[in-house]
Amino acid sequence: MTTVIKAPGEAAAERPGGAGRAKEGGGGRSDGTVLNVFSHGFLAVWAILIVLPLIWLALGSFKTDSQIGGSALSWPSHWHFDAFSRAWDKGIGDYFAHTLIVLVFSVPLTMLLGSMAAYVLARYPFPGNRVVYYFFVSGAMFPVFLALVPLFFMVKRLDMLNTYQGLILVYVAYSLPFTVFFMHSFFRTLPTAVHEAAVIDGASDTRIFFQVMLPMAKPGLISVGIFNVLGQWNQYILPSVLMQPQSGSDPERYMLTQGLIQLQYQMGYETDLPVLFAGVTIAMIPMLVVYLSFQRQIQAGLTSATLK
Repeated sequence: MTTVIKAPGEAAAERPGGAGRAKEGGGGRSDGTVLNVFSHGFLAVWAILIVLPLIWLALGSFKTDSQIGGSALSWPSHWHFDAFSRAWDKGIGDYFAHTLIVLVFSVPLTMLLGSMAAYVLARYPFPGNRVVYYFFVSGAMFPVFLALVPLFFMVKRLDMLNTYQGLILVYVAYSLPFTVFFMHSFFRTLPTAVHEAAVIDGASDTRIFFQVMLPMAKPGLISVGIFNVLGQWNQYILPSVLMQPQSGSDPERYMLTQGLIQLQYQMGYETDLPVLFAGVTIAMIPMLVVYLSFQRQIQAGLTSATLK
């Protein structure tokens, strides 16, 4: 066995370097701590800014006009639940039903067409593939209000103004660019070995898509589906233009966002603010339930493409 004896000068020369490395490591940890404190503090302030208005709306639904005017953030002295029934009788129930009817058809149709287009563009190279893809992507960057006038006349020429089917088709066209963009990136991350194995087994392209690739893309479908539900539920510009009665005999098929504006006008004259707050709370609860129920799936869908 050979023993190596270091000179005192060498040992002294090594100690400062080790101390320097320790200091550098300590400096990196302190910088990371400062960054974490800043980021967490910013997120806490942002959460407060989001949560406080929601709490204010929810509490206002159980108050009276005098209590709302007295203190906006005070706890209700007596819990009044009749504002919800009055808001429902004012038409919120009908607006809620109209919005559900449209979303039940528009969201699944958007997901079906968007995922099919994204799958073909991601998996099948053909002349003009990138042109078609960038055509879809450019639609997501085009402001919708610039197309309101031609869109109105197009839907009117098809005799679909103030109809469910007209708004459904517009919602699908409005949501397709983002759906194709999101699912295109997701389909490109899926393993090609599974696709090749299905081809060897003799499966058709349609069967491969619906039975093999689409189930593998479930996290991405859930994520983009939630975004489409939120976007179409909160849409106001398109229903305001396309869902207006054209004559006195046409029924009012207002969406929920339009109904809230109508309720605001009515309650402004009647000075019944709890009804307005109750209507906003009714419109807000379904989206909160959907997001809180699928938040893990949304996070998994947004991060799975990065992790694969």
